[in-house]
Amino acid sequence: MHTLELLAPARDLECGIAAVDSGADAVYIGASHFGARAAAGNSIDDIRTLCDYAHKFGVKVHVTVNTIIYDNELEKTMSLIRELEKAGVDAFLVQDMGLLSRIRQEGIAVSLHASTQCDSRTAEKVKWLSSKGFDRVVLARELSAEEIAAIHKAVPDTELEVFVHGALCVSYSGVCYASQYCFGRSANRGECAQFCRLKFDLKDSDGRTIEHQRHLLSLKDMCQIDNIEALCKAGATAFKIEGRLKDASYVKNVVAAYSQRLNEIVENHPSEYVRESYGRVTYKFTPDLKKTFNRGYTTYFLNGRQPDIFSPDTPKALGEFVGHVKEIRHDSFNVAGTATFANGDGLCFINEEHELEGFRVNRAVGNRLYPFKMPHGLKAGMALYRNNDQNFEHAISGKSSERKIPVEMTFSTTDNGFSLTISRCLHNVKTSDKPNSVEATAEVEFEHQEAKKPQHDNIIRQLSKLGTTVFQAKEIKVSNGADTFFIPSSVLSDLRRMAVEKFDEAFTDAVNEKDIVITAKSSAGHEKVWQREYNDFPYLYNISNKAAVKFYEEEGIGTVRPALELKSATRPLIMQCRHCLRYSLGFCVRRGGKHPSWHEPLFLQLADGRRFRLEFKCDECQMNIYAE
Repeated sequence: MHTLELLAPARDLECGIAAVDSGADAVYIGASHFGARAAAGNSIDDIRTLCDYAHKFGVKVHVTVNTIIYDNELEKTMSLIRELEKAGVDAFLVQDMGLLSRIRQEGIAVSLHASTQCDSRTAEKVKWLSSKGFDRVVLARELSAEEIAAIHKAVPDTELEVFVHGALCVSYSGVCYASQYCFGRSANRGECAQFCRLKFDLKDSDGRTIEHQRHLLSLKDMCQIDNIEALCKAGATAFKIEGRLKDASYVKNVVAAYSQRLNEIVENHPSEYVRESYGRVTYKFTPDLKKTFNRGYTTYFLNGRQPDIFSPDTPKALGEFVGHVKEIRHDSFNVAGTATFANGDGLCFINEEHELEGFRVNRAVGNRLYPFKMPHGLKAGMALYRNNDQNFEHAISGKSSERKIPVEMTFSTTDNGFSLTISRCLHNVKTSDKPNSVEATAEVEFEHQEAKKPQHDNIIRQLSKLGTTVFQAKEIKVSNGADTFFIPSSVLSDLRRMAVEKFDEAFTDAVNEKDIVITAKSSAGHEKVWQREYNDFPYLYNISNKAAVKFYEEEGIGTVRPALELKSATRPLIMQCRHCLRYSLGFCVRRGGKHPSWHEPLFLQLADGRRFRLEFKCDECQMNIYAE
């Protein structure tokens, strides 16, 4: 039986609770410092509150501590780690190997996950990370299902986490230095300036312009909603939604969509898969991924290299296609299509200059729309997109879902009163020495008096009133003829309250029992140079403190060089990309493209004149970008 975990982002406590309510099995959130999204920090108190709420459903809370750490920050980071352990977090996402060493040395009993910043794209890298004490590895987004399956086969005992939805970095994560090099804002310090979303000219070595002012490195957003079962079969166990800067509406919609898909897989394969957490969710809306922020969707490289993975016209959200502009008047236009519109909808289109133009609908009369101000570039025949749907936003606002854990209740007699037992099976018991169910019993003393009128219906009615608790009565049994005796509703209420309190504590403890085994296996024979670039550019190891230096020296790394954030380099390699402009522009001869007429090397050039050289490594199907 394989457990499946849907892992949701949380910008803050509100988003975290929304994720739990919408069906997440785990939530990842940033603390006050040292997370890879500097703008998404949270207090210890808020994280503790999230843990208390999530743990009632067996939902885990992962905290991102996945920046590189400087020497003068290491003790502060460890202090934060200790506080988070006391708050009840279940896992830390870590990139820095110096921090890994300190956490393991102190015996902190929290699971460690190798962040996607660790650049894990090969079985050798995953095996090595596992040997160093990581319980889980977050794989590079660029991997195919076939590559994931090969890694799982090579390292079957290591949990593999994969991204399934959200924004894509064009470079392999953890080895992108464009923001640091150009703007002094390190992606490995949580301050990415989104260099890849900028406009570039593409020029050849003769200075000829091939593409002018286009977003050539800006990728569409990932969407694997139709490939989740393939990822399950490949060996992935955790499915991660990107978006720690997104709002609660985004979290609710995307989590609901993927949770329902995972439930379908579990229902279709009940002997193979089970969800990691507990609870049934009822929704007050129908999830629709087209309604949520997106730059257009791609499956990226899951099924091999695909065309049309980038979005060269705009890095902004297009939303859902709603039709074509049909006929334009001075203050309105109509739309050819089947979509319905509402006052306040946000619409957009790509104009003739390949720029995104957006506007708000002031009034909608059927398919005739009256904008607040008629957009200048709108022409008949243009494709129209909706990036803000007022009706959908209204449906998803407020309390849009409810999560309850079904339980069984048994009401019975005792020698001098009555008892109520609440029980629930544990569907994902992982070790044989743990019980496979949880139950709690409460008793009340009350004289057995033969009832003068039927009691059964009132007993069921009173015991099923579980109100604001996380539990829901799936079945209520009455045994030993308990319904033949008179029992007041007030006594039933007290008995129910006592039983629920005892069961709540027992169930929460059982489903969140930590089973962390702190081990570090020998890494003898594991290759330490993951790609050839690590030999040529040792700053790729991201070594930023003395503990990390010691770690890599003990691992036998020959050339220990400081991270690029600490020591600049001349003409550094700033990106390694599986996205290839040769291919995307139709000039990959190996894959049936046209033979290019340009002279290489090619260069990307910003509007201010800064240039970046492209290197096409066709033997590895990779594009490297160097600062000039």
